[in-house]
Amino acid sequence: MTPVELSRTVLRAVRRAVDGGELDVDVPGRVRVGPPGPGGCGDYATGIALQLARPAGQSPYRVAEVLRTHLTGADGIAGVVLTGPGFLNISLHRTAPAELVAEVLLRGPRYGHLDPEGGDGGEGERRLVRLHCDHHPRALVVADAAARILRSQGALARVSCTTPPPPEWAVALGVRVDVDAEGPAPDEPPVEIRPVPAPGDPLPLGRDAGRWALLHPAAHDRPRIGDEHLVQRESNPLFRVRYAHARTRALTRNAADLGFAAEPGPVETPDTHGIHALLADHPRVLAAAAAHHAPDRLARHLVTVADAVLPFLPTVLPRGGEKPSAAHRARLALAEAAGTVLAGGLTLLGIDAPDHL
Repeated sequence: MTPVELSRTVLRAVRRAVDGGELDVDVPGRVRVGPPGPGGCGDYATGIALQLARPAGQSPYRVAEVLRTHLTGADGIAGVVLTGPGFLNISLHRTAPAELVAEVLLRGPRYGHLDPEGGDGGEGERRLVRLHCDHHPRALVVADAAARILRSQGALARVSCTTPPPPEWAVALGVRVDVDAEGPAPDEPPVEIRPVPAPGDPLPLGRDAGRWALLHPAAHDRPRIGDEHLVQRESNPLFRVRYAHARTRALTRNAADLGFAAEPGPVETPDTHGIHALLADHPRVLAAAAAHHAPDRLARHLVTVADAVLPFLPTVLPRGGEKPSAAHRARLALAEAAGTVLAGGLTLLGIDAPDHL
C-alpha cells in the first residue's frame, strides 16, 4: 500500500464514521499521512483525529478511537495503535515480493509519489511549503531538491533566497528560485534551509556531480568538493548508483536480444530479500525526506539500493546453454524495479540517470 492509498483508506474511515453518526463533521478533502513522530510506531501516522476533534465536539483521543474501529481490518492494514493525544499509528501488511515488483514497474519513476491528480485532492487543497535559504550554492541546491521531493509527496513547494542567485548557478547546478509570491497562503511559516556551506566552488564539477557532492552529506556535515565525485570507480557513491541503474537498463536490452522480457514472480535466492525490503521502504524514505526537508536521506537510500542490487545483477541472464525461464524473467523484473527506483530517486535529486554509462 502506497501513502496515497493509505490516505484514501483513512479518508474512507472518516466518511464511514460520519455516515454512521459517530462523528458530526465535514469530511476533509484529504488526509495527510507521514512517518511516525517521536513516540510513534508502525509504518505511517496521521493526526487527522486532532484536526477533527474540535468540530466534532469530542476529544482527539475519542475521535481516534472511532476511526481506529473503521481502520482495523481494512485491506492492507495490519494494525492501528493510538499514541499521544490521538495520533493514529498504522502498520501495513507486507506486500508479497512479486506484487511489490509489479507495483514498482506499474508506477515507474513515480513509485512512492503522492499524486494529487489521482484523487488525493486538487491543487487548491494541497499544502504550500515555502523554503527559504541563504545565498550560497549548497543551500540553494538542498532547497531545490527538498522542493522536488515535497512536490512528489503532494505539496506545493516554493523556494526563496536572501538575494537572487547569479545566472551561472542556475545553469551549472540546475537551481531555481520562485520569484513570484502568487498562490495560496502558506499553511506554516517559511522553512529555513541552512546546511553547512561547501568549502569550495562546486560549479566546476558540473550539474550532476556538483549536486551530488552538496546533497549526499547530511546538512550538518561539511561536504567534500573534489574530483572524487567525477571518477568512475566503486569508491564514488554517485558512480555506483548510476552504474547500477545503467546495468539494469543493459540487462533489459540483453534480455530482449535473447527473446524474453521481465515478468514479476518469485525469486528464491537469499540475497534478494534485502532488495525487496529496500524497494518496499522507498515510499517511506520519500515521505521522511519530505517531512524533514532532508534530500540526503534519499541520496543515502539510493546508495544502499545500488549496493544491494549490484551483486545480484550477474544472476539475471541465462548462462551457457541455459534457456530463458520464469526464474530469469522474475529476476529481470526485480532488476528493472531496482533500476526504476534508482532512476526516480536521482530525478528527484535533479541528477541525470543515463541508460548508458
